[in-house]
Amino acid sequence: MTTRAQDPRDATAATEAPTANAMRRALRRARDGVALDAAEAAVLLRARGADLEDLAASAARVRDAGLEAAGRPGVITYSRKVFIPLTRLCRDKCHYCTFVTVPGKLRREGHGMFLSPDEVLDIARRGAELGCKEALFTLGDRPEDRWPEAREWLESHGYDDTLSYVRAMAVRVLEETGLLPHLNPGVMSWTDLQRLKPVAPSMGMMLETTATRLWSEPGGPHHGSPDKEPAVRLRVLEDAGRSNVPFTTGVLIGIGESYEERAESLFALRRTARAYHGIQEVIVQNFRAKPDTAMRGMPDAELEELAAAVAVTRHILGPSARVQAPPNLVDSEYALLIRAGIDDWGGVSPLTPDHVNPERPWPHIDELAERTAAAGFRLRERLTIYPEFLRRGEPWLDPRLLPHVTALADPETGLAREGVKPSGLPWQEADEEFSLGASGRTDLHRTIDTEGRTADRRDDFDEVYGDWEALREAAAPGLAPERADGDVRAALARAADDPAKLTDDQALALLHADGPALDALCRIADDLRRSVVGDDVTYIVTRNINFTNVCYTGCRFCAFAQRRTDADAYTLSLGQVADRAEQAWEIGATEVCMQGGIHPDLPGTAYFDIARAVKERVPGMHVHAFSPMEVVNGASRTGLSIRDWLTAAKEAGLDSIPGTAAEILDDEVRWILTKGKLPTATWVEVVSTAHELGIRSSSTMMYGHVDQPRHWLGHFRLLAGMQRSALEKGVEGFTEFVTLPFIHTNAPVYLAGIARPGPTTRDNRAVTAMARLLLHPYIPNIQTSWVKLGTEGAAEMLRSGANDLGGTLMEETISRMAGSSYGSYRSVRDLVAIADAAGRPARPRTTTYGEVPRERQEAARASDGHLPELLPVLES
Repeated sequence: MTTRAQDPRDATAATEAPTANAMRRALRRARDGVALDAAEAAVLLRARGADLEDLAASAARVRDAGLEAAGRPGVITYSRKVFIPLTRLCRDKCHYCTFVTVPGKLRREGHGMFLSPDEVLDIARRGAELGCKEALFTLGDRPEDRWPEAREWLESHGYDDTLSYVRAMAVRVLEETGLLPHLNPGVMSWTDLQRLKPVAPSMGMMLETTATRLWSEPGGPHHGSPDKEPAVRLRVLEDAGRSNVPFTTGVLIGIGESYEERAESLFALRRTARAYHGIQEVIVQNFRAKPDTAMRGMPDAELEELAAAVAVTRHILGPSARVQAPPNLVDSEYALLIRAGIDDWGGVSPLTPDHVNPERPWPHIDELAERTAAAGFRLRERLTIYPEFLRRGEPWLDPRLLPHVTALADPETGLAREGVKPSGLPWQEADEEFSLGASGRTDLHRTIDTEGRTADRRDDFDEVYGDWEALREAAAPGLAPERADGDVRAALARAADDPAKLTDDQALALLHADGPALDALCRIADDLRRSVVGDDVTYIVTRNINFTNVCYTGCRFCAFAQRRTDADAYTLSLGQVADRAEQAWEIGATEVCMQGGIHPDLPGTAYFDIARAVKERVPGMHVHAFSPMEVVNGASRTGLSIRDWLTAAKEAGLDSIPGTAAEILDDEVRWILTKGKLPTATWVEVVSTAHELGIRSSSTMMYGHVDQPRHWLGHFRLLAGMQRSALEKGVEGFTEFVTLPFIHTNAPVYLAGIARPGPTTRDNRAVTAMARLLLHPYIPNIQTSWVKLGTEGAAEMLRSGANDLGGTLMEETISRMAGSSYGSYRSVRDLVAIADAAGRPARPRTTTYGEVPRERQEAARASDGHLPELLPVLES
């Protein structure tokens, strides 16, 4: 029998076979459940014969433990599917592929460049009749970039690009057949994922290999294929995780990679799975040579080689991973693959062929069940989204898909309901159409999903997200000046009389106000400020302590976050945190504000330790710390509920929390801005729970990026509603509202050409004034940010409805790293000067806007709020 090592083109031939001692040692570590390193994995990938049986036995034990933990011991799953080859055109040129063809051949065979909607639905309907529940959309990568015929077809049918057609067909399959789309459109950008997520419970793309040389070197199987660059494909996996998309991926073995490269591919998948928790299954697929391809003479990956790869995959990825081998590629050696540690057979169709491997028919499902049973397991049908991700719910499953999935899911197991055939359901209730000019409430998500382009290019951002200036003009769409002035005048009159009675249309008109109308709006807001809180400009002597800037959440607006290996990364020790709090106390501070990045190594109890360290060193210091994102992170890492985690944090010394991580409290904006970080509902849950526990918070809004005035209005309405509800329950809730203009200079979302360069002065005045009006009478204190606006800008906001300047800060890294040029601290004298510039007196306050003890005031006056020496260099 020919072995793979005998083929001179195969890199596995060039690697030295492991010694018997190395194999024994690696097998022993696998048996003992010790974590394998890459070198040991590469050794085990060579296991054959008795060594393979030893390896498979330990891998099977790992698999069985995982199935037990998942609540389905002894069950191997599969998905009953139809295969929808939406187009066989592709811009790539993989040397082993027979799926991809050329336009001329399609025409000669009487086919279109794409399947028509009728062809798609015919496949889906026939599949539904046979009890299929998955519609697997497979297609080539962006064929319109290579083939004019593909672009012409799309344009003639009204689609901007291939993914627009994918999305449209997924919606029709959902609505007309009830099958659940699983989308395999190849490489997707982050914006592509956001657009497709609402129409598919899961998506997928094979990693295949991380061996870059197979892509970069002439003669390699992926040479000339831009979408097969490993770094590009890994980025897709990461973005899918950040976007909370249940994602299928895997490796293709035997295409010329070495055993070491094969091991590295598996470890890359593990790193991604651990970092983003979005990989729902890993396919281990063996190369099969096909005629009429450049690799037709390459020997197939042998089944023992496949079994060893499956077993090593199981050991590397662990018991919770779902590991699959395609049953039509294993030459009926089902028992061997089961022994090696698989727990899933992937998609099997009773209707359509495997269009990627047409020479390899699917096994009959009854036969597959019998062969699985003969190996001691029971075959169960699953859905395209795995039970673990279904149980996670939102944001892993878009609410628009929930009715479709729950109609087919067994409520107890999350697997497929037995004997149920899918039927079409509305994908989404028809949107009520609004005129942007009349109401200003056009839906951003609708714009992205239905009108925007998906290509991640700067010059088409206007189509994807909506051009700011154009949308601003559309909100007052060229109406006659008298009409526009009349609308604003009526809104101004209502604001002056009773701002609580402003309608949404009136509020939007005022948010767009400019010129004399804006001046009048600011005067009204300032008059309201004077009647509610008086003329005093308040400030607090505080110190910011950002205890780490290592963060992997991937927020697109953040220039603060660093990776562990970045030159500017740091993490403070508990002693350093306590030292900084003590230094602040000595110069009159009453508060420390502490926030940090979501460090992947930070345990959930570390937040308790930080609060405790400050309180033990400086018992009188108010600890204002931990954003809602950090609260969720701490709760998830400790396994506590949000309420229990906050209770424990309060016991450790937490006094109040900053209402940051709010950005814009609109999920459609948040998907764009933060890659899905902390959905609005979760932010509200954290803050409301804190309030109920007696932990007060600030509230914030970061604006001037990809948002619009209607989002500001929604944000204000939500905050006002939260505070009204809290007050009705006898809970104090928010202490203030803080305006946070977006600092664009170093923000990735701006550098990528997506976000605007921050708000204008007009925007800042309008937001400040409308915060005063729309949050009245629930949130009386409106804070402006000198660190983002500078002295003159902050003074102007004090004349537009604000009454608070925030704090001395003493150190401030978040805005500075974003590109703010206004420094990292202000002395007490500096803050008084800003108030003087606005023609107002200044006085210190506590975190909750109470009187500052005389001793604290005297310490602050003596030091002017200055640290006695330059801040120490941040140490990692």
